[in-house]
Amino acid sequence: MDIPEGQFTATVYNLIKDKRYDEAARILEDQLQLFPESRAAASLLGYCYYQMQEFALSAECYETLVKICPEVEEYKLYLAQALFHSCQYDEAQKASLEVQTSDKTKVTKLQAAIKYEQEDLNGARALLEELPPDSADTAVNEACILYQDGRYAEALGLFAEASQTSGLRAELSYDMALCEYQLKRFANALKHITDIIERGIRDHPELSVGMTTEGIEVRSVGNTKVLRETALVEAFNLKAAIEYQLRNAEAAKEALTDMPPRSESELDPVTLHNMALMNMDEDATGGFEKLQFLLQQNPCPPETFGNLLLLFCKHEQFDLAADILAENPHLTYKYLTQYMYDFLDATLTQQTSPEEAFQKFDDMALAHTESLRTLSKQVQMARHNQNEEVLKKAVNEYDDVLERYVPVLMAQAKIYWERQNYSHVEKIFRKSVEFCHEHDTWKLNVAHVLFMQESKYKEAITFYEPIVRNAYDDILQISPIVLANLCVAYCMTSQNEEAEELMRKIEKEEEALAYDDPDVKSFHLCIVNLVLGTLYCSKGNFQFGISRIIKSLEPYKQKLGWETWFYSKRCLLALIEGMAKHMIILSDNVGQDVLTFLDSCERHGKAISSHEAHVLQVEGVEAGRQTVAYEARYVKSLFLKVM
Repeated sequence: MDIPEGQFTATVYNLIKDKRYDEAARILEDQLQLFPESRAAASLLGYCYYQMQEFALSAECYETLVKICPEVEEYKLYLAQALFHSCQYDEAQKASLEVQTSDKTKVTKLQAAIKYEQEDLNGARALLEELPPDSADTAVNEACILYQDGRYAEALGLFAEASQTSGLRAELSYDMALCEYQLKRFANALKHITDIIERGIRDHPELSVGMTTEGIEVRSVGNTKVLRETALVEAFNLKAAIEYQLRNAEAAKEALTDMPPRSESELDPVTLHNMALMNMDEDATGGFEKLQFLLQQNPCPPETFGNLLLLFCKHEQFDLAADILAENPHLTYKYLTQYMYDFLDATLTQQTSPEEAFQKFDDMALAHTESLRTLSKQVQMARHNQNEEVLKKAVNEYDDVLERYVPVLMAQAKIYWERQNYSHVEKIFRKSVEFCHEHDTWKLNVAHVLFMQESKYKEAITFYEPIVRNAYDDILQISPIVLANLCVAYCMTSQNEEAEELMRKIEKEEEALAYDDPDVKSFHLCIVNLVLGTLYCSKGNFQFGISRIIKSLEPYKQKLGWETWFYSKRCLLALIEGMAKHMIILSDNVGQDVLTFLDSCERHGKAISSHEAHVLQVEGVEAGRQTVAYEARYVKSLFLKVM
């Protein structure tokens, strides 16, 4: 920027007045290089950095000012505040002790905040006792300590009192929403969140709330003081968490894209963490990179460590999970609950000793069933005494324990599932029917294990049907394997009309979806047909089974993917093996259909991987052979040899 002679000071102050801190900072940076001892330049630059939320840079400026002007106590206070906001808590504490001022209130508040962030709640509480008891800030600080102690209802009361005293402020609305969230009163939490968002949109349209979700390209709004004061980022993150808890995955993602736009480098740790979790299905590698990056940062969301370990286990990266656990013992003690540690320990043990792992899971399951029985009695007693408050608390505790018990139960069942010992898996589930008979995950897995035993299709139908019925109007939201298994079970129990009706419903919904968006891919009917085709092939009826599989992938542009190709080629290879052994004789018409099918797969599968993209996989030199087109050519060459 060209500044007219004699207008330097006026220009800088006008930029600051207009809140164009980044432009003012650039001018002051140049000035400070020319005059490193300039008190005015350093002071204004430190202020600009602070307003830009660049607290580490702000601290450097105030550190210089403290050296230049050791007699000015304000600079010492500003230094301590900048260090605190840059999460350098030990340095901030040391700097705050150097401040000598007659007004000790600000210093005491800062020191209490430092103790709070260092998780020294007793130290923070002792400092708060030195402050005026009738101050709204004191009530808010006490509420924060109560929140950290897990006394959410009491904290909520103090936040509400502070809000009435000092007026409705965004940060207090967020604090109340957070307490409601912890108390599992999601509707109340969403009311506070809606207030924050509506106020932010009304008062600050320049923050472009919701623009990204609507597909409008907008510039980053940066991490400004205004953004911080609106609490919009915190509100949208909490909204995403609530929607995630309510299993509304799309709504959770939308909440994250609705927040004011920022570049990835500007994202705060909580937003980066939530984006990694919400997008793991679409971009697992990127999600792991974000979580591992966060693990090295200060501050780091406390959930990051546990979530990273669980996701490594979910994606079967057990060695990486074990390495992370071994390399960060300090985080293990700080962030993992005993339940989480025991669960991860048993999961990792399973890779080397399934029997020992089963016993560890069994010990956990036993402890949880005892807790569930105790809480069940408390629920019954509260109902008998008509004590609504105690009843609500007992029900919430029961639900929490049940949500911890179900993963343990599923991990136990998985050990025998992988051994294809389905009858034993059923026994494990039967032992838990007392507590889990209404749990969706339990019912779904019971249906699967009954289906896999082949002689219990009728029983499987009784579990599958309610799942389908509950979402019949939005049937494409149901997992396609559930629909496929239900169709197979219908066919195997001579209920062909029910199977056909279900398939017509799926076809109708897919046609409506394709009409609204011609480019969208939906694999539901395709997978149903593939599973049915595979069933007929497994029973030796390759003529009909292969024909069903070929038709299931039409049109190829929408139906051909790594998963549909996997199930198709599996049946084709079984056919080729049977023909090579002269156990199967195929008609010329079907043989020609197979060749045409493979030609179509080759033509449409050049850019489609033939296998699922593995997490953290590095593309190798053989990547060109890992396409549907290459494998289709290879399968065709094998088929021609046996024709």
